[in-house]
Amino acid sequence: MMANGTGENEIGLQRITGFMRNVSVIILLLHYYHNCYGAFVIWNLNWNLVDRVLINFSKTGLFAHNHAKFICMGLLILSLVGSKGKKDEKLNWKPITLYLFAGIVLYLFSSFITESLNSIEVQAISYMLVTTIGYLLILNSGARLSRLITLTLGIDVFNEINETFPHEERFIENEYSINLPGRYNLKGKVRKCWINIINPFRGLLVVGSPGSGKSYFVIQHVIRQHITKGFTMLLYDFKYPDLTQIAYNTLKRNEKAYRIKPSFYRIIFDDPAMSDRCNPLDPELMYDITDAIESARSILLGLNRDWITKQGDFFVESPINFVTAIIWFLKKYENGVFCTLPHVIELMQTDYEKLFPVLKTEPEIEVLINPFISAYQNDAMEQLEGQIASAKIGMARLSSTQLYWVLSGNDFKLDINNPVEPKILCLANNPQKQQTFGPVLSLYVTRLVKLVNQKGKLKSSLVFDEFPTIFFNGIDNLIATARSNKVATCLGMQDFSQLKKDYGGDQASVIMNIVGNIISGQVMGETAKLLSERFGKISQLKESVSVNRNDTSISKSSQMDFAIPQSKISSLSSGEFVGMVADDPDQKIKLKVFHCEILQERA
Repeated sequence: MMANGTGENEIGLQRITGFMRNVSVIILLLHYYHNCYGAFVIWNLNWNLVDRVLINFSKTGLFAHNHAKFICMGLLILSLVGSKGKKDEKLNWKPITLYLFAGIVLYLFSSFITESLNSIEVQAISYMLVTTIGYLLILNSGARLSRLITLTLGIDVFNEINETFPHEERFIENEYSINLPGRYNLKGKVRKCWINIINPFRGLLVVGSPGSGKSYFVIQHVIRQHITKGFTMLLYDFKYPDLTQIAYNTLKRNEKAYRIKPSFYRIIFDDPAMSDRCNPLDPELMYDITDAIESARSILLGLNRDWITKQGDFFVESPINFVTAIIWFLKKYENGVFCTLPHVIELMQTDYEKLFPVLKTEPEIEVLINPFISAYQNDAMEQLEGQIASAKIGMARLSSTQLYWVLSGNDFKLDINNPVEPKILCLANNPQKQQTFGPVLSLYVTRLVKLVNQKGKLKSSLVFDEFPTIFFNGIDNLIATARSNKVATCLGMQDFSQLKKDYGGDQASVIMNIVGNIISGQVMGETAKLLSERFGKISQLKESVSVNRNDTSISKSSQMDFAIPQSKISSLSSGEFVGMVADDPDQKIKLKVFHCEILQERA
């Protein structure tokens, strides 16, 4: 029934449009006969019947002031509106518009075009010819308009416009927030936006391949804004002095942001004369033997990265226990006057027959050294060397006068967020010496985090550029628990695979999944895939065209697809970032996902 009804409606519509077009042609012919009557008389083409009809129609005003011409044009347009032609994607709107404009001009102004001609016959022929040409151009262009279809299939080749989505354009700030200005594309229009990291205590992960701009466009913002808002800070500067200079200059300009002006310290093993001295094994800040265990684990796993995935093995835990015993013995011996890393390294190298009797004098470490003493007393030297030699060899790599000088002093303590003595501390590394400096810097970080993550301290920011180059065993626990203690963590890295290689797959996955805020520049492979899935999907409009012999049909559908596909993350330009932010119960952010270009504020 529906199909038949549809067919009858189409046939009826065609009859109506055809009838209007025929009436339009008849009225146009009558108009020619009326306006060019003198020429028709000369040609002996005048008919008495037609004359009587025109006289009656003239009384209605039909032929006055070219009314018939306008009525004819109106009927033609109405017939074209109801017409339905076969769609053709090859048609272009520009020539159709040109023909339509030319047709209207010729049709409406034909009398002005031909009035300068002298002969009545020539004038009549010219008028009818020009008007007819205009009429046919209008008819032709109108019919083509019904066949014209607008396709976007070939315009947006990479689906960039279709994958755009609204961003957060509000500036949402609080006393802890990091606000990054940006601009984004929405359906072909460039708009301003803000990346509002209103809760940095939930962790910030900055990812990007070399040259993507993660340090320049993101980490520098974090340093400047947190110092401006009165944060104490630990800054791990992998390529010293790039970030250290920014931190120092920003502090000098914003000293009034602090109730007590923070001191600025640097640990620089490459240049001891410019470095401050600090003992990471400060006995006053080691409260129980677990502090010694964490310190030993941090430095040995930093020296032997392959041990990270083997924690719990006999030949991994044994060296850690041995170094723990050395550290705790020095902590207890003469009130810890010799409790420094250089003394630990040197004491480890002592012969067993001299070392073990001395260690046995400390009851708290007896349980740790018993396995080594038993192996020594039973002449199991191969087992003993297997237990201890790996620790001795690794620690011996740190035997350097530069390191010893910096590590044996005590210019400041690592409690950077102490309300009485706030500090900003920069740890300088050197890419060419990271295998040597990295483990020692890891020890500084481990000890500092234990002191920072406490109640009643100042708000603090821990910023790590190229985080995988050092080892910090408790980073996941820090992000998960330090939020209530106002400790913000920013981790910069190049790729998820880099973190996986240095920290192991399990811990790398925990770090990636536990952070609430993530900003990514250009990354490849698995990292891009993980991020694309994390950002979720949006509704996208899909268009398809079907062409057959009789008709061309266009179908449009809406379907969910990735907001930021993996391929797009892999092809980001420098300074262009994607990501997701976390919000607070008091400051809700509906539009958390972004894909924009971050604008750098000049200092």
